[in-house]
Amino acid sequence: MPDIITCFKWAVDEADIRPQASGEVALDRVGYKISEYDRNALEAAAQLKEAHGGSVTAITVATPAAKKGLKDALSRGPDRACFVNDAAFDALEPAQTAALLAGVIRDRLPFDLILCGEGSSDLYAQQVGPRLAQELGIPCVTYVNRITLEGSTLLAERKLEDGIEVVKVELPALVTVLPDINTPRIPGLKDTLEASKKPVQSVGPGEAGGEFPARLQTVALRATSMERRCVRFPADDAGIRELVEALRKSGAIG
Repeated sequence: MPDIITCFKWAVDEADIRPQASGEVALDRVGYKISEYDRNALEAAAQLKEAHGGSVTAITVATPAAKKGLKDALSRGPDRACFVNDAAFDALEPAQTAALLAGVIRDRLPFDLILCGEGSSDLYAQQVGPRLAQELGIPCVTYVNRITLEGSTLLAERKLEDGIEVVKVELPALVTVLPDINTPRIPGLKDTLEASKKPVQSVGPGEAGGEFPARLQTVALRATSMERRCVRFPADDAGIRELVEALRKSGAIG
């Protein structure tokens, strides 16, 4: 019966993002949610527990404001949660997040398998999972869309650009899952009520192996824009030359 750890991130809800007239994006009024990709990781952990028994621990690194996301995570199947939090954890780099996770997992949480989403729905750096595996010195399998456990062996199907790769590794290991591995469940009322009774372990920065001041600074966020110039060119050789010259002047081609 495996002990599974699932990492998740409390991320900005992109549905609340609205560009201002200046083109900049303000995040002061947005809501937050569990990253879409991490919902797949939570669901994968829940399904493995249903099939093989064991336990699931959800863990996140965030500011204290992310406490409201713990109940949502626990309502999706985990038995308990670990909340690594500090006000300074507002804009951590992936390396810092992985180091914090590794420090807590190594000292406090026994595991056979760690599941992460493919990336986060905000930064989508795709670094935390591999970096965490490196910190812990365990195998890492990425881009997985199917997991099979056979005792202490894990079979994973990796969806690559040119086909499917089947990987076999011995536990403990870390796996990052793709969105098409499953369809995350929608917690019901009973799940939400039970989530309130599940234990949550709170860990401060000192207990996680030292302080990690934020090093990333967001200067500004701007919404993408697309402008159509609606310029027409004659359908002849001269028109083609005019088109190429226009593209060169605009910097679209060299």
